[in-house]
Amino acid sequence: MSNDPVLLFLHGVGSSDPEDIWKTDLTGALEKLGYPNLDDVQVIAPKYAHALKGWDYKVSLPDETVRAPVREAAKQNRRDFERRMGAVEFRLGRQNHGAGLQAYDAILSAAVALPWFAAAHNYLNDPQIRAQVLSHIISLLPSSGRLVLVGHSLGSLIAADLLTRLPIGLEVAGMVTVGSPLANGKFDVDKLRETLKHPPINLSWWVNFWNVLDPVAAHRGVSSVFPWMVDFRVRTKATSPVQAHSASEYLANETVAAAIGFAIFGSQSKELVGINEGRSVDLDDPERLALLALRYGHLVKSELKGELRDRFTGALRHVQATAVDDIRNRNDQEGRAMPSEVARLAFDLSDPDSRLPEPTPTDHFSKETAVMPLTVLATDNFLRPFEIEISKTNRREAMRELSAEMGVGGKFGIDVIDAAQEAQNVLSGQRGAPWIKWGIVGAGVAVLAVATSGLIFAAAPGLAGAAAITSALASFGPGGMIGGLVTAGSLVTVGGGGIAFGLASSGTSAETLEAFVAQRLTAVILRKRQGLEPDPDVWRILSETEIQVRREHERLDEFSDESSPALKELKRKINAVERALKYLRENGLEPQVLPTDLVRQD
Repeated sequence: MSNDPVLLFLHGVGSSDPEDIWKTDLTGALEKLGYPNLDDVQVIAPKYAHALKGWDYKVSLPDETVRAPVREAAKQNRRDFERRMGAVEFRLGRQNHGAGLQAYDAILSAAVALPWFAAAHNYLNDPQIRAQVLSHIISLLPSSGRLVLVGHSLGSLIAADLLTRLPIGLEVAGMVTVGSPLANGKFDVDKLRETLKHPPINLSWWVNFWNVLDPVAAHRGVSSVFPWMVDFRVRTKATSPVQAHSASEYLANETVAAAIGFAIFGSQSKELVGINEGRSVDLDDPERLALLALRYGHLVKSELKGELRDRFTGALRHVQATAVDDIRNRNDQEGRAMPSEVARLAFDLSDPDSRLPEPTPTDHFSKETAVMPLTVLATDNFLRPFEIEISKTNRREAMRELSAEMGVGGKFGIDVIDAAQEAQNVLSGQRGAPWIKWGIVGAGVAVLAVATSGLIFAAAPGLAGAAAITSALASFGPGGMIGGLVTAGSLVTVGGGGIAFGLASSGTSAETLEAFVAQRLTAVILRKRQGLEPDPDVWRILSETEIQVRREHERLDEFSDESSPALKELKRKINAVERALKYLRENGLEPQVLPTDLVRQD
């Protein structure tokens, strides 16, 4: 039996498109994308408009054949589904859920009772009509194989209702719904929301598309009801609500067609064409930091086992694919060639079984230039937006391997992890206190980085100074892996005096200040352990920050309530700076005043 999937299209209310115009429009969009047409695809498009009007004889509601997994099997199914769902999401682009319009939702609720929506009302309220429609559709399906399920309007409800009643041997290779009313409470037929509380085990992924003018979609996707699937907002050519809701309008859209084409034909991998042909060009700072972080990630992965390794690998796949894609987009915009070291890391994320390329060991660093990037990796969450707790033992071993590859020795890597732990203990005041999650610190860090000095990565020609950081953050943003690394790197090396005012400002949170202090303190401790010259800027910046924060506290304390959140934030800032300065003083890292510096005044 052929493994080619069968395309099942379920129409909405109305005449059910007797000439299958939807198929013509979909074929045109697929061909524009470079996919084959549907000539060699088995297409099943049941016509059930008559069955929605009434029933001639009673049939039983098809049995549920797909049971929800339990316990560990449920966790594994959910994780596997998210891998596939994330891959499709990455392929299609970032989704736009939209704000939703309550007015449209109310209109849709009322419209169900109107004659034009009589068919939808019948399906929702007459068990015999529902049983008749589902039985008719199932009778046309093969008993096994792969199915691509596309549902429009009421057909999206029928598709969701059908999922747990399909033949046991039939796998849904992908489900695409368009113009769906499922977010409306009126369409929760037979407690469908509870039935599909978790993704069924026979479903690979589900994407729903909606557009602004479509009143049936109520200016809203359906992930508010089924949070495990993904909504995409698309722009269609329609100018009226009736046209905007039509199946043809949706299926002629290239984004919708891309999802259906991927489900039927698999990955075209067009975005990989050319990227793997990278050129021999020097890496710039963001690229070099990204490659170092990914190398560290792969070394961490090799230290993990079981379920933790499985989760970490899944997150690393997304982070690596996104990083390569971000660099490719940035370089295309700037007319910059793609370095071969980055190009070779590209892979098809939409294929869950594709091999994850591993970065090669990095070029050698000096100890001085290794301080910044390794401090960043020891204190920053390069896996953002994922958060996975890794033991100190695993991190130490991975960092030891990385620093050895960099030519600074394995002990350097051990020292940087221990320095980060010591900085944690200094700021927390006790061992075992929660480590601040630097990876989720807000945009205040990025603002500070841009407003002050900058990233100086002497081992590579390229970025230096605030203008370079501004450029990098404009390209990558402060929240992703690369933008986050650039931001953290700039804060580890910043030397501008103006940062004290920024840290003391009420616009900078205590969490932001703590992140800054912790990273600088980690670098200080690492330098001491490695016998490197201390950084004179750290004491000056922290002492200036203490002055500014204390002055701000005194100014507000005189008149504000004792319970003022602003005062609490300032006290937290003062506490962090005081602990750091105390550590520097007690460990001989306070700048010494020499006799020649004293000038006697008569």
